[in-house]
Amino acid sequence: MKKELYRNQILAIKPYVPGKPVEEVERELGISGAIKLASNENPLGPSPLAVAAMQKCLAKVSFYPDGNCYYLKEALSRHWDLPPECFIIGNGSDEILSFITAAFLNEGEEAVMAHPSFSEYDFAVKIMGGITVPVPLKNYTHDLPAMAAAVTGETKLIFICNPNNPTGTMVGKNEVAALLQDLPEHVIAVLDEAYFEYVTDPAYGESLDFVREGRNVIVLRTFSKIYGLAGLRVGYGMARPDLIGSLLRVKEPFNVNLLAQAAALAALDDREHVEKSRWLNEEGKQYLAAEFNRLGLFFAPTHANFIWVRVGVDCKQLFAKLLRRGVIIRTGDIFGAPDVIRVTIGTPEQNRRFISELAAVLAEDKH
Repeated sequence: MKKELYRNQILAIKPYVPGKPVEEVERELGISGAIKLASNENPLGPSPLAVAAMQKCLAKVSFYPDGNCYYLKEALSRHWDLPPECFIIGNGSDEILSFITAAFLNEGEEAVMAHPSFSEYDFAVKIMGGITVPVPLKNYTHDLPAMAAAVTGETKLIFICNPNNPTGTMVGKNEVAALLQDLPEHVIAVLDEAYFEYVTDPAYGESLDFVREGRNVIVLRTFSKIYGLAGLRVGYGMARPDLIGSLLRVKEPFNVNLLAQAAALAALDDREHVEKSRWLNEEGKQYLAAEFNRLGLFFAPTHANFIWVRVGVDCKQLFAKLLRRGVIIRTGDIFGAPDVIRVTIGTPEQNRRFISELAAVLAEDKH
């Protein structure tokens, strides 16, 4: 019998398709001045303090980085009032998702998650031979009672993306607390809060209280979104020390590079840049909501830096037309929504251009 070269588990995995870079679009279409509103990046870019910190470190790149991320952990410890041993730093929070499934998920065990939600949960589970249990959203939001009902004796993990990617909706702290109360002791809840800093609704609350209470909870946050460091890949997880210890067993050494650590450390101190980014996002959110209403387009209420919009036409065709006009967005078909797009909230100029081009394309489709 011929032995296959690859692991059986990879056959169930769909490769991740990232948003097209601006340079690639301009090169392929022979255009200039394209704007990217596809990957939920901060349109203001990184903190000037982070850029300066990286420049200062350039001469040190011949040395290995601090494998323990000591100074970044210490800074995060002060920032969130948790002991340093409650932190793990990753090459983006995506890597920490891989740590979680590698450390806790046995082959054949289940992980409950919303659908649609962040695709990396499905990837991280399946690569370990786990079974994903998708639970449909309700009103574009996590249906936490249904997710709790989906938990069985084989469930090991439950993923809650809050705010949810791709819909931007959120669940409040009290709702999460009710879910945690119902979970068996063998289940770990992963609260992925990549867009935490954009949320203004007081009902969202502070999930770190669950960590302080010693619950089976891992909270994930990132420097990729509001801090504008997506290209450096820095994320972090917070949990009880024993849970963190299990994750450290599967972490490779030197996983977060030297420049990334320096930039994240500096960015954490730049509260002004964070506030400016949050204010810009709120302003853009209000503008785009008003324009979508004017155009008669449904959109989910967002608490993040992107909006889930039903355009009423084939999203892939719309994507191609917008692309030729130099506007890059995300199609909803990859999330099972063929007439929906996800658009990142940009600068005022980018938002106005997007609306202008969207209105023009939709008007073309009506004639």
